[in-house]
Amino acid sequence: MPVEQTKDRVFLKHPKGASVEILLYGASVISYKVGGEERLFLSAKAALDGSKAVRGGIPVVFPCFGPPSHPDHLRLPQHGFARSSKWTFDHIVMDNDAGVSVRLRLDPTPEIERVFDKPFSLAYVVTLAEHQLSTDFHVTNTSTQPWEFQALFHNYIRAPADEVTISPLSALSYYDKTESSEEARKTPKVEQRYEVDVKKTTDSVYEAAPGKYKLAWPGGGLDIRTTNLKDVVIWNPQETGSSMSDMEDGGWKRYVCVEPGHVRGFVQLEGGKTWVGQQVLEPKL
Repeated sequence: MPVEQTKDRVFLKHPKGASVEILLYGASVISYKVGGEERLFLSAKAALDGSKAVRGGIPVVFPCFGPPSHPDHLRLPQHGFARSSKWTFDHIVMDNDAGVSVRLRLDPTPEIERVFDKPFSLAYVVTLAEHQLSTDFHVTNTSTQPWEFQALFHNYIRAPADEVTISPLSALSYYDKTESSEEARKTPKVEQRYEVDVKKTTDSVYEAAPGKYKLAWPGGGLDIRTTNLKDVVIWNPQETGSSMSDMEDGGWKRYVCVEPGHVRGFVQLEGGKTWVGQQVLEPKL
């Protein structure tokens, strides 16, 4: 069967062999295989039992990125609640030779309402084609009053951190979160490199980004295309990643995070309206 469900996850299988595994906890895509290879990094120590957000795969960040800064978000944990909430399987969207697609859903619960009191409905559509994976994040304001949010796909791409490059980011304004002072972290820089690497600790937020990114490394690569996601974050903690309790030994050597999102400023969503952010991952075969 192209779609299989268990108690805690959903499996998608394309007729030509590609596969995806989605954990209902956090709607986290934890595996994407195509061409016989795993394309996402998942830490061997990642918690998959719902006890904490998943370290690896594609966590969904909503409604805040990083520590909350918006007045409406101050009760939220870092990166919000979407990645640490139990989603429900909604329905199969598509099942044919072109691909297989499913929709997951998250609505307010008493636990969520204690930290985020805005009426909403979230939908997450994951589509597996022969050579690509699409994730579409739908945010609906179910009230009559506007409210604001941030959103991001926290992609852990399996790649050799000492050899991978990401382009094109040259001439973009970015914020370097590894700077030692708050003033320096809030001061924009201009990227001089056409191809960015992560050979040192990297945590950079690029704004007004092109929406198309090429990851390349010897013998491999992956393209990311996005819609309605104006920013991109490039992250690899290098050796400091070893301090994470859910990171496998030397795990930082095996991934780069390229994270499309809307995180510089906020999306204002009018009452009754829906915002959609999309990305498409296309590995080089």
